[in-house]
Amino acid sequence: MSGMKKGALADLAQPGTRLEVRVTPKASRNAVTPPDETGTIRVQVTVMPEDGKANAAVTKLLAKALGVAPGRLRLIRGQTARDKLFEIE
Repeated sequence: MSGMKKGALADLAQPGTRLEVRVTPKASRNAVTPPDETGTIRVQVTVMPEDGKANAAVTKLLAKALGVAPGRLRLIRGQTARDKLFEIE
């Protein structure tokens, strides 16, 4: 994962935490950027946003950065949008 170590966002990995995520599909590389001043985490994925592939890639990358299992992340809002809201279960 470029730019971020596994578990780099571990301080955010508390049950019930909600994460605002801005996704850039079709990026040149996979990357997770720490929260900005608004608290939004930026995630870049190389896959196309079709058939849920980008959402799956975002979930996997975000889980790795948080140091949690992908199954603990639940997409609450933004199934087909660039701005998503995840919750840690």
